[in-house]
Amino acid sequence: MKRALAFATILLATALSPSAQAQQERKTPYWASISASEALMRTGPAKTYPAKWLYRRADLPIKVLEVYPSWRKVQDPDGETGWMLVDLLSDTRTGIVRGDEPRPLHEAASPGSPVRYLAQPGVVGRLNTCSGDWCEFEVGGRRGHVMKGHIWGVDAAENF
Repeated sequence: MKRALAFATILLATALSPSAQAQQERKTPYWASISASEALMRTGPAKTYPAKWLYRRADLPIKVLEVYPSWRKVQDPDGETGWMLVDLLSDTRTGIVRGDEPRPLHEAASPGSPVRYLAQPGVVGRLNTCSGDWCEFEVGGRRGHVMKGHIWGVDAAENF
């Protein structure tokens, strides 16, 4: 009975952490996002380290800089670095609008295409695809194309 219970526990733990396992195998740096509505950034890779920041913004893009068993050293859009539990992170790609003025979301990946929406600085959205200088950006069910230089959450040469 004990052996069956131990096996079931191991099987359950393995099944519940595919995201952590996928993130473990990725080459750093890579992009991710905060999956929890509240997430602590700590000064080191353990709960015994002091908290540095409390994030209350699910989907905020972050850059993973280092991997440590169940912790990730991350950088936020303002350049702050620290450690977060891998369970608080998602592989979902997001971006945040940067700059001091609203950024146009175009109908197509072209500066000459009609502007569908304007996204205010600080708006967070999902990145569906990125190619060349453009990304398809979705905010609240509304989609448009934004220039990579207007968002944080994707590298200039990255396509997906």
